[in-house]
Parts: sequence; structure tokens; C-alpha cells
Amino acid sequence: MAPRLVGQQPAARELLLDGRPDAVSDAALVALVLGETDEELGRTVLREHPIPHGLWRVRAEDLCMHGGVGPARAASLLACLELGRRTASWTGTGRPHISTPEDVVRLCGPQFAGMDREYFWALALTTKNQLIKTIEVSIGSLNASIVHPRELFKEAVRLSAASVVVVHNHPSGDPTPSGADTQLTRRLVRAGDVLGIEVLDHVVIGDGGAHASMRELGLM
Repeated sequence: MAPRLVGQQPAARELLLDGRPDAVSDAALVALVLGETDEELGRTVLREHPIPHGLWRVRAEDLCMHGGVGPARAASLLACLELGRRTASWTGTGRPHISTPEDVVRLCGPQFAGMDREYFWALALTTKNQLIKTIEVSIGSLNASIVHPRELFKEAVRLSAASVVVVHNHPSGDPTPSGADTQLTRRLVRAGDVLGIEVLDHVVIGDGGAHASMRELGLM
């Protein structure tokens, strides 16, 4: 490698230790996590998986296709990305409290960012609206998710959830609920009524924190 590139990595490390992370390039950050002595590998990874969408969705097998990246190094980068997701959605308590659509967006929005298809989740809650678990119900297509009430409530019952909030993303970025979203929500509400598990809301998340609460819109 050229001396110029080799010299960049210690400089990036020193900048971080100096409290100047904003002065470190994206490629240098990736290279540091991957344990490289220069940022060339970081640039290669980011060309294939650009920030934000590509890197957010990168998989271990994608990373291992790059020379010099094995399972251990891939796991290091994936761990950093997951810590970023958790930090972005952290509420300051061990068990997040979900009482408003904004709480749902804070929790789920960072994880939906850049997704190229619809993901449908359910937040299983206690009687005090504390999160028990995020249930990943289904992964759909570019503009539709396939959800059956049975799959959602089977897990909610197992978790002894008192209620659920359902949430999904619109890859188009527009959170306006579709007719299919409204029909599905009403099916879920009816199923929840039978089982004694209230569906508190259905939140649709778009780009940049844009969202729609179907309860606030009177669609439930």
C-alpha cells in the first residue's frame, strides 16, 4: 500500500481519541472497525453499501465477499451497526414505555430507515404500556406486507401481552395509510377483542420521522 494510505489509519484513531470524531471520514471509521491499517477497504465497502441505506442493511455474507474480511471482522461491523440502532432508539429506561405514536417512531424509526420493502412489527406491551418484546410479524414487498392475525397474536399470547401496538414502514417515504392498511387494522382489532389483547394503535412510518397514527386519524 502507498505510504499516504497507511498513514491515514493512525491519524483517524488519534482523532477519535482526541474527541474529534467528526473529522474522521466514513471510510476510515469502517476501516477502523474492520481492523485495517488503511481506509482503502472502508472505501470499497462503502462503494458497495453506501451510507445510510446500504450499510444499514448489510449482511455478514456481503461483507465477507470483500478480501480481508472474515466472519470475525464482519461480526465487529455488524455489532457496531446494531449498537447504533439500539442507541438511536434508547429511551433511558431498561424497558421502553410506549404511550404515543412518537414513542413508536423513536423506537422503530431508526431500524426501518432505508428498508426497501415493508416490515410489519408488533410491540407487545404490559398493562403499564412497557415494551415486552418487538414481534417481527412479516416482511412484505415494495408496497405491501402480508400479515395474518394468527401469527401476531400467537406470539402476543405467549408473551402474556396486555396490549399491542402494530407498526410498519412505507418504503416510498409517504406514511399515508392505504385502504389495505385500514382493512388490516380493523381485522387485527377484531381479533384482539376476541383474545382480550387490545390493539392500541397502528403507526405507519415514512421518511425522516414522518408518520401516521391510525387511531389519531380515526381509522380504527
